[in-house]
Amino acid sequence: MKENVQSMVTDTKIVDTTSNPAPLGLCAFGMTTVLLNIHNIGFTQLDSMILAMGVFFGGFAQILAGLMEFKKNNTFGTTAFTAYGVFWLTLVTLIILPKMGLIDAPSKIAMGFYLSIWGLFTLMLFIGTFRISKALQFVFGSLTVLFFLLAIGDFTGNTLFTQIAGVEGVVCGLVAIYAGLAQVLNELYQDDVFPLGIVK
Repeated sequence: MKENVQSMVTDTKIVDTTSNPAPLGLCAFGMTTVLLNIHNIGFTQLDSMILAMGVFFGGFAQILAGLMEFKKNNTFGTTAFTAYGVFWLTLVTLIILPKMGLIDAPSKIAMGFYLSIWGLFTLMLFIGTFRISKALQFVFGSLTVLFFLLAIGDFTGNTLFTQIAGVEGVVCGLVAIYAGLAQVLNELYQDDVFPLGIVK
C-alpha cells in the first residue's frame, strides 16, 4: 500500500506567469532622472513638474516595481527599485517641507552627506550588475558617479560639478529608459531586437 502511494506522487512545477516589473521600474527611474538633471544643467526650474514626477513615477511606480520583484523572488530588483522609489520620495520631502515652513531646509553639507550615502549604496549595487547585464552596469555605474558629483557640488558649493552631474545624469536616465523599453520590445518580438548585453 505504501509503495502504491509513493508511486502516485508526482512533482509539481510552478510556472511563473507574472509580467516582468523591471521595465516599469527602469522607465520610472530613467524618466524622472532625466527631468531632474535637465534642471541640474540649468535648463529648467525645480518646479511642480519635476516634483510630481518624483512622487508618482520616480517614487510610487518604482516602489510598486520593487514589490512586484519581491513576488518574483528577485532580491536585487526588490532592493533597487524599492530603495530608489523611496529616495525620490525623500528628496521631494526635503524640498517641499521647508517651502511649507514645517522644517528648516538641509544645509549644503547635509545634502552632501545625503548624496554620498546614496552613492555608496549605488556603488555596492553596481558590483551586483556584473552578474546581470552590460546595460545595467552602465546605469548603476553612471548613477554612482552622478551621486558623488552632486555630493561634491554641495560640499564645495561649486555649481560646475552640479552642471557636469546634470549632463551625466541625463545620459544615465536615457540608458535606463532604453534598458526598460528594450525588455518590453524584445519580449513582444520574441527576439533580441535591442541588445542589453545579458551576462550568461
